[in-house]
Amino acid sequence: MMSLRLEKGWGVWTLDFRPDFTPGESGLNAFINWNKEFVGKDAADKERASGSSKKLVTLIIDVEGIDVSNDEAILHEGNAIGYVSSGGYGHYVKKSIALGYVPTSLAKDGEKLQVEILGETYDAYIQEAPLYDPNGLKMRE
Repeated sequence: MMSLRLEKGWGVWTLDFRPDFTPGESGLNAFINWNKEFVGKDAADKERASGSSKKLVTLIIDVEGIDVSNDEAILHEGNAIGYVSSGGYGHYVKKSIALGYVPTSLAKDGEKLQVEILGETYDAYIQEAPLYDPNGLKMRE
């Protein structure tokens, strides 16, 4: 199940969704009742209006035999720009997959980044559409 959740691009609480990320950054704005008062609503409204500075993305990592777990550095042109929140091997797609936070300006399908694993850097590409069942048809069978 952990593999399929990564292949769907679904985060999990305590790894991908935690208090240091906003709902906007995590892609969870759709689950907020904006007509109701809540702690932090002013800040959430401001972020919703101006946009998030970072975004949770799915990365396909060009590596074999090792996978990320969490908190590995995500690099762009040699500079650390974010970090992996969770990851592992995708058994359906047979690729190493990670979820991580990157600046919104770089969160584009196919954007080439790098991920550091065990002191080595490997190319990684942002994948916008889910790798497994992108249209959600299998969930409805």
